[in-house]
Amino acid sequence: MMNSSATVSAELGLSLVVPDHGAVPLVASLHYTADDPYAIRMAFHVGSDEPVEWIFARDLLAVGLEGPAGEGDVQVWPTDDHGRELLNIALSSPFGEAHFEAPRASTANFLSRTYEVIAPGHEGQFVDVDTELDELLWRA
Repeated sequence: MMNSSATVSAELGLSLVVPDHGAVPLVASLHYTADDPYAIRMAFHVGSDEPVEWIFARDLLAVGLEGPAGEGDVQVWPTDDHGRELLNIALSSPFGEAHFEAPRASTANFLSRTYEVIAPGHEGQFVDVDTELDELLWRA
């Protein structure tokens, strides 16, 4: 079994797509840890003290690199913009919606590095169901 504290992090330059105004460049941090093997954390640094963080399934990102994926709050799909391979990430919440474009190759590279920590399909081996259940019941 692999070290459950193994992590993968990356800084990703992306663009916030603003209709009728072009794109606004910003940086997002991607984070993956074996402690939460199904999830990718994406933190957007938008000028406030605390980043805005979204958590979504690693599988969603993997499927979205190849074709449209996601229903609801997070949707991901690839595009080719005049030879630039991009990954579109659309986020929605009760507070608003945002559409980002990220370099597809950089995102795929990050995802590939997460597979070196835990191979796809093996995430369940790293979840301590008893501990998760205890924490859930403790909060109830």
